[in-house]
Amino acid sequence: QVQLVESGGGLVQAGGSLRLSCAASGLTFSSYTMGWFRQAPGKERNHVATVNWSGGTTDYADSVKGRFTVSRDNAKNTVLLQMNSLKPEDTAVYYCGAVPRGYSGRVYSYYNYWGRGTQVTVSS
Repeated sequence: QVQLVESGGGLVQAGGSLRLSCAASGLTFSSYTMGWFRQAPGKERNHVATVNWSGGTTDYADSVKGRFTVSRDNAKNTVLLQMNSLKPEDTAVYYCGAVPRGYSGRVYSYYNYWGRGTQVTVSS
């Protein structure tokens, strides 16, 4: 079965950095667009970043552009989210999602598989 497992979350002070990882198994990793989404308490799940099947195309929410970098290593079936200059408003559970590479957008309902999430808390 398909499994996505996020890791790397934690507590960090504003201005700090975290690197999130998503390890995928049970799928042909390079056949999927990979996305990062986040959800704060009482809020909807929002798009953070997307990387296409090859890693050659990325897309970022305006709120994280210039601070976050998404990348993937298809040899390791892993997608990364490097988060720098973190702000308290970045606090959320971060989820990794996968969708067949015919889609590379921001709509979470199009994504077929999800991890359980990893908590990121940024203190001021």
